[in-house]
Amino acid sequence: MHDLFVALALVLVIEGLLYAAFPSKMRGLVERLAQFTDTALRQTGLFTAAVGVAFIWIIKEFF
Repeated sequence: MHDLFVALALVLVIEGLLYAAFPSKMRGLVERLAQFTDTALRQTGLFTAAVGVAFIWIIKEFF
């Protein structure tokens, strides 16, 4: 459970740094995401989650 909270905190740190370093680019990204259909956004989210799971598996298996 500890690792999960550390991972979530790291996501927040990275996202916060992106908004701090590139505010106009992040605003543009959010505006483009708002134009996605629900289906496209859902598929993108599932794909991203699957890539994340694959990375976790690779790291745990080989490192």
